[in-house]
Amino acid sequence: MLRPIRTLAAAAAAIALVSACNSASTNGTSPAGSDDAPGNTRGVTADSIKVGGIVSMTTASGYSKKDTDLGAKARYLRANAEGGVHGRKIEYLGAEDDGQDPAKNMAAARKLVQQDKVFAVSPMSSVTFSGADFLEQEKVPTFGWGTLPSFCGPKYVYGFNGCLVPTPGGTLNQTWPEGIGQILGGAQGKSVAIIANDSDAGKFGIRTFQQGFASAGFKVSYAKASVPGTAVPSDWSAYVKEILSSNDGKAPDAVVSVMQTPNNIGLFTALKRSGYKGLLSDPTDYDPGLLAQDATRQALDGIHVLLQFQPFESTDPKMAQFKADIKAAAGGKDVPLNMHMLTGYMSADLFVSIAQKAGKGLTVESFQAAAQGFSDTGTLVGDRALPKGQKDSFGCGALVQLKNGAYEVSVPFKCYEPIPFK
Repeated sequence: MLRPIRTLAAAAAAIALVSACNSASTNGTSPAGSDDAPGNTRGVTADSIKVGGIVSMTTASGYSKKDTDLGAKARYLRANAEGGVHGRKIEYLGAEDDGQDPAKNMAAARKLVQQDKVFAVSPMSSVTFSGADFLEQEKVPTFGWGTLPSFCGPKYVYGFNGCLVPTPGGTLNQTWPEGIGQILGGAQGKSVAIIANDSDAGKFGIRTFQQGFASAGFKVSYAKASVPGTAVPSDWSAYVKEILSSNDGKAPDAVVSVMQTPNNIGLFTALKRSGYKGLLSDPTDYDPGLLAQDATRQALDGIHVLLQFQPFESTDPKMAQFKADIKAAAGGKDVPLNMHMLTGYMSADLFVSIAQKAGKGLTVESFQAAAQGFSDTGTLVGDRALPKGQKDSFGCGALVQLKNGAYEVSVPFKCYEPIPFK
């Protein structure tokens, strides 16, 4: 597993990880040689901050979020190159693989805290987060993509672009329904079918997006979390038949899949073969690596993908910085960019930004105090604010379309007014 550097090579293109020595951490005392106030300083020494991640690197379906780890590594490398966080280097242990298995997710959380003694978990990217209660109980600041309920409400858990599946009283991000409405020339009189996996994430996705599309003016003709979450169906005909007759016996104007790439390939291929000509969209298939295979490229051609960050095609200077950081973390190589890299990168970025605000006397208590009044603007996910982000989405996003073997921006990055979640 990759470990972060304690020093960086002088040339950015030659940046590489070097093993960092494991310094003993303390609980309830100040790091040796520092002037920190007493508090919970697990994973903090006079010159380092220990951080680990939990990512679905391998899964039964073959879908992988492994590049989330590279994205986090890239951001931590830059933080270290810039002098660290008030002189402390980030000792990134890399990500534990939970295999999208709840038991492994919990085991990974326990290992990082009890064995590795990390100060924070960043990134956490999986469709399961059974370790959330444990991390909250242990007061471990945790950062990831807020697509699970555990990112909405707990004191120590943060979504890099806010809470995306809130409890009643929170708000919903309207990027997807507003963007699709814009492509279709308006939502009024248009119908949409929403399909997801039979999992916790899928059920919450159906609940939230069903409300979001309805609020935008769509008729939601179909909304089911019915696709097995552990294996990709070999026969999609039953799902296609239901969807294509869901709009009072007719096909809906749009089909929205809240699923991962292997499922999307199967579903969209079956829909196209059935003659469906409506809009197809999902939130996961923004990955230039998918274009390397003809079959995959053809299956996803024409698909509009939801993004909750600036597209890679953006000319924003922060996107140029992201690309340079990824190249440095990849040993100076140009690697295909994907959304998982951005997930890891922005999870790490939010952690680093709050830690910087917490000051030299870094403890869990000072970190949490800094988080409660944290805000910044113009990031790759829009304007950020806490504790707002532990209840609400930051409300920003874009849509891109895979067209003729390349991604094009179909709806530019924009921040939309969130709606109340009921």
